[in-house]
Amino acid sequence: MKLKRLPEDFRVTELTDVVAGPKGGFSLYRLTKRGVGTPEAIDAILRRLKLPRHRVSYGGLKDRHAVTVQHLTIQRGPPRGMEQNGITLEYLGRCERAFTPADIRANGFEIVLRSLDADSLATAVAGVEDVRRDGVPNYFDDQRFGSIGPSGEFIGAAWIKGNYERCLWLALAEEHPFDRSDEKQEKRILRDSWGNFVECKRLLARSHRRSIVTFLADRPGDFRGAWARVNVDLRRLWLSAFQSELWNRLLAAQLRRDCAPAQLFDVQLKTQSVPFFRDLDEQARTMLQATELPLPSARLKLDEGPTRDLAEQVVRDAGLEWRELRVKYPRDSFFSKGSRSAVIVPQDMTAAGSSDDLHAGREKLSLRFVLPRGAYATIVVKRLMEDHG
Repeated sequence: MKLKRLPEDFRVTELTDVVAGPKGGFSLYRLTKRGVGTPEAIDAILRRLKLPRHRVSYGGLKDRHAVTVQHLTIQRGPPRGMEQNGITLEYLGRCERAFTPADIRANGFEIVLRSLDADSLATAVAGVEDVRRDGVPNYFDDQRFGSIGPSGEFIGAAWIKGNYERCLWLALAEEHPFDRSDEKQEKRILRDSWGNFVECKRLLARSHRRSIVTFLADRPGDFRGAWARVNVDLRRLWLSAFQSELWNRLLAAQLRRDCAPAQLFDVQLKTQSVPFFRDLDEQARTMLQATELPLPSARLKLDEGPTRDLAEQVVRDAGLEWRELRVKYPRDSFFSKGSRSAVIVPQDMTAAGSSDDLHAGREKLSLRFVLPRGAYATIVVKRLMEDHG
């Protein structure tokens, strides 16, 4: 079943304990955006306020397909905000330090699912109580993998293998369905003339993409050096996407190993089909809600046991060894070190079905709930809408 989601039907509010005051070396702002990703919003703010990137700090990436509210700090930032193209920046005051992901307590969601038939609404409503009790698998959802194009290749995988030319081709030339028209044209030029970077430079308009091509035109074959000149925030996102994919595969393997087949049903995510669960018994519920799985990284030394065996096998299935999960160059990015809960239980969850005021003869479901930082509300929606067992 395909659900059409309108931006005004999906709201995300970042919940923090941060407090602004009259003093401090950082300015605190509230960023509200609609139809714009967090990196794009930050770039717009930097251009508008003429600021270097290192002075801006924020907590997390919020969905572009929603109305979202989050916070950021600017070192010695101006005591004013801005508004443009779906972005509103509101000055809140001063604080003593930069705002980081550690300051996010949770995220609150308000979602309206529209144009449902009676059976789909009944399935979703019946699943709410199950979700309140058992929770949902804490997968990274499709928003995390927006960089994956038709090839299905992860830029982060090519990076840690040292294939810098492939990294550049995937980042600069591979087409994506959401490319703007100017990006489509630039990428077409690169695909048609890849390797002839003097010609590519001549055909491209001035942009970050063209600056990388200019480097290659001046230094033929230095793909390693060119890769280091790609925007560092983007490179970190691409590395995180690959780590997230490996973690998803680890969680999927854990659920298939530890749950009874009758408790599982498959859901298609962007990069793979993964198991979700239903009707857990008390033993499985207690075990899964207490499980933390490691974020794959060579920086993390795992204790011997079933979790390490499973994690190393998942990485081998991806054609790598655990020790290879590190960045050799440039050394400005790295895999996150730590663990992530296998299951999350939405808090303060409410659900109400009613007639859809925008689609005659159809139903709608209004959801509200709170998730810990890093968890995806769309995973909760998929759990409710795709369980037809």
